[in-house]
Amino acid sequence: MQRTAVNPVTWSLEMCFNQGEIVTGDTRTLYCSGQTAMSSDGQPMYEGDIAAQLTLSLQNLEAVLSEAGMSLGNLVRLNVYTTDVDQLFPHYGVLASRLGAAKVAPTTTMLEVARLAIPGQMVELEGTAVE
Repeated sequence: MQRTAVNPVTWSLEMCFNQGEIVTGDTRTLYCSGQTAMSSDGQPMYEGDIAAQLTLSLQNLEAVLSEAGMSLGNLVRLNVYTTDVDQLFPHYGVLASRLGAAKVAPTTTMLEVARLAIPGQMVELEGTAVE
């Protein structure tokens, strides 16, 4: 697989995401369902703590990637859903640093939504990975 970043502007690189990405070659694609701050037995965790929810959501996304033999380095698309963008932004560095450490800048969209499927959840991460 070969990845080619498409960035007609470069401001997004400071936040660890590309404007677009071309993936070519023989590939295997994993479409990940949205991952929230749920325990391994399906219990919502950290109600009211968006920083802790972001961390656990990211760990849960990494678990899905790992189960498929992939890692954050394979992400080409990341959708971030939150019930409060302003509250999430101060903690976004946690996500950006993990992506930076993986040397990846997936195309990213962040959306504020009225609520997520599980009451009390404030962050959901949905990804597409390619190898």
